Amino acid sequence: MTNGVPPDGDRRSVLKAAGALGAFFGSTGLASADDGSDSSAGRTELLVGVSTSTPDAESTVASALGRGSVVHSNETLHYVTVELPESTPAEAVESVRSTLEGIDAIEYVEENATLEAFSRPNDPMYDQQYAPQRIGCEEAWAETVGDGDVVLSIVDQGVEYDHENLEANVDDRIGAEFAGRGNDPYPVNSNETHGTIVAGIAGGVTNNRTGHAGISNCSMLCARALNERGSGSLADIADAIQWSADQGADVVNLSLGSRSGWHTLERACNYAVEQGTLLVGAAGNDGSSVSYPAAYDAVMAVSAVDSRDRLASFSNRGPEIDLAAPGVSVLSTTLNDGYTRASGTSMAAPVVAGVAGLVLSRYPDLTVDALREHLEATAEDVGLRGPHQGAGRINAAAAVTTVPEGHEPDDGDDGADEPDDGSDEPDEDDEDDEETDDGRDDAPDNLLAFVTDADAGASYYEFTVDGAVEFTEAPYESPAGEEIRGGTWSGDTIDERDDGTRDVSGGSSGGHGDAYLIDGAVTDIELDNPDGMWIELGGEERTPDEVIEETGGNDEPDEDDDESETDVPANLLAFVTDADAGASYYEFVADGPLEFAEAPYESPAGEEIRGGTWSGDTITENDDGTWTASGGSSGGHGDAYLIDGAVTEIDLDNPGGMWIELGGEERTPDEVIEETGGNQPDDDDENGEDDDDEQDDDEEQNGDDDSGGCGQERETASVDGNLSSGWWGYSDHWSYGLRTDDPCSLTITLEGPSDADFDLYVTRDGSRPGPSNYDEASTGSGSDEECTLDLSGDESVHALVYAVDGSGSYRLTFDELGR
Repeated sequence: MTNGVPPDGDRRSVLKAAGALGAFFGSTGLASADDGSDSSAGRTELLVGVSTSTPDAESTVASALGRGSVVHSNETLHYVTVELPESTPAEAVESVRSTLEGIDAIEYVEENATLEAFSRPNDPMYDQQYAPQRIGCEEAWAETVGDGDVVLSIVDQGVEYDHENLEANVDDRIGAEFAGRGNDPYPVNSNETHGTIVAGIAGGVTNNRTGHAGISNCSMLCARALNERGSGSLADIADAIQWSADQGADVVNLSLGSRSGWHTLERACNYAVEQGTLLVGAAGNDGSSVSYPAAYDAVMAVSAVDSRDRLASFSNRGPEIDLAAPGVSVLSTTLNDGYTRASGTSMAAPVVAGVAGLVLSRYPDLTVDALREHLEATAEDVGLRGPHQGAGRINAAAAVTTVPEGHEPDDGDDGADEPDDGSDEPDEDDEDDEETDDGRDDAPDNLLAFVTDADAGASYYEFTVDGAVEFTEAPYESPAGEEIRGGTWSGDTIDERDDGTRDVSGGSSGGHGDAYLIDGAVTDIELDNPDGMWIELGGEERTPDEVIEETGGNDEPDEDDDESETDVPANLLAFVTDADAGASYYEFVADGPLEFAEAPYESPAGEEIRGGTWSGDTITENDDGTWTASGGSSGGHGDAYLIDGAVTEIDLDNPGGMWIELGGEERTPDEVIEETGGNQPDDDDENGEDDDDEQDDDEEQNGDDDSGGCGQERETASVDGNLSSGWWGYSDHWSYGLRTDDPCSLTITLEGPSDADFDLYVTRDGSRPGPSNYDEASTGSGSDEECTLDLSGDESVHALVYAVDGSGSYRLTFDELGR
């Protein structure tokens, strides 16, 4: 297809054919007893039930027929199948039924309805997905796969609308360009992937034997409001929302966000709702409060959960959250007819948008308010707190099959009961075979398997067993149709320790797997690629913790376990990050010497926890004998210190992605301060001020000392960061704890890249600063900014670095003066 030029022909007719999901639906209709080929078109079959006391059911029915013939009989169930001539008028069919029903020996007459298997789509990558399955799409698809008259608008980067798995669902109008020149909403380079990923989740074509399965086969519009860098002006995004509503979009997906609210953006959202458009917004990905526009009342705010309905560590949360949806490692489309996995609330929002399209396809007269209420009412409570899940995780099955009060489902032709692209449909026997004959029922309970996705690269594992282990072959294949057998690679090893335990390691890829028979408790499992490899025990998928628990690996610690626990010093202070956490920074103060250390254990992500590995990890001895340490980590790594004294202060910039451990146990900042004695008054405080303080006070009161002016004490701290302008994380939020005994002034200096425009916003009251909330701000052109605050000592200072345009590294310096 030529970019920007709609394809020839009627795209809606293409959608109807390619989007059908015939193999999914339980439907009634007259059908022949043969294979359903065209030769039987127009024929009518009736099933006639005969009393069990009648010795010859076939003869009884045949003798009563004036037209038609008996083509099948079942003497066990006492029914016969009657075939009437082709094109028999409906009145004649009813006449035959009436005649048969009038015979005493005949108990019932009914149509030989076609019942088709309730199955999964034929998209080859469907087995590698979890999001549609998790939210019950198969049950929803049994009612509708999405009507082409329902329109979803993707306000985002450009969309590869001629992608093999998107094109059939793209509206005739294709879309509009707002972020650049021309009128083609197509990606301009290979870096512009976000819009295509989002579109594929909401509206990738389902059941077309191609790629993955999107949530719905509704029509899509592409509104390119973000450029190739992910940046978009407020005006462009507002215009794209307004345009989408004016084009009749039923649902608008907004996988973009700002830390601050804007009047123009809110006005655009309110306008769209007034036009009857549902807005679905991503909550944001920095583990803090909900971003805008998702935070507006007019928008459904969506948080992200993983494949087990746990809140994603990166997901923003707060009272504005309406729904949760899968947003971790979601499979979708990308450029050049490709496919990829992506994580973020940007992936969760289009899941909800797609389900909204399914609901509107089934109940097209729902108002936007009724649709929103229905999605929330049918959501599934997955046990998260309200600010994390809102009404619950989206449930496509319940949303589509539950009839909203006062509404009736649309049973018209939405493509749901049309045949697919001509491929064979699974019959009931095939489905039964899939359920009972795949070999999983024959798997021994002690069969431990490590299985990979079909597109997974080399993925490695290690585990330890308190007993014997041997290679084996699973009695079933992987979802990719490959064998699961241990010992096929030279790197698959079983090593016996002196204490009788076994260490096992190996690797697999491309849909293959390794299998073992274990005779003992599994005490430890590590996966280097949990997104591409999973574990099965006895043929059932399990997490590492579940395998350990079910095999008794955590029942009773042995002596070695006790000894290993004592290897963690009580004064080891560690700062550890989630596997998917971005750069996360910390700073703490201790009343005694500090030194970098390495924890004798790994993080939950399998990474080392060791201080001093980054140039930004610093330990500074202050003039008053206290020590300050600061640093940062990410991606499952961590920093560790040995502390010799009370910790008096701890600041974390990303508590959603980083936590603290003391002596190997997770602790809050307040708990660390309390357990190390950091909140205990010293001797001077207990006895009153010391002699020197009293003398200073006397001198100050007598006016004999003029040293009480601002600047007699000074504390300086700095932190480095990196930002890129755009709608997915273009600001960094920092908090600063006052350090001097009697603070009087604080100057915050921002030094940024020369070719960028960064702004600085500061608050005193602990609230999050931004363009609409600040006590001091420096917003000139360029990226070198400075703000100065007069202090009284009770402030809680927060600073926000905001990337208006451009990208690069920056340094933020806090220069505090005390009296």
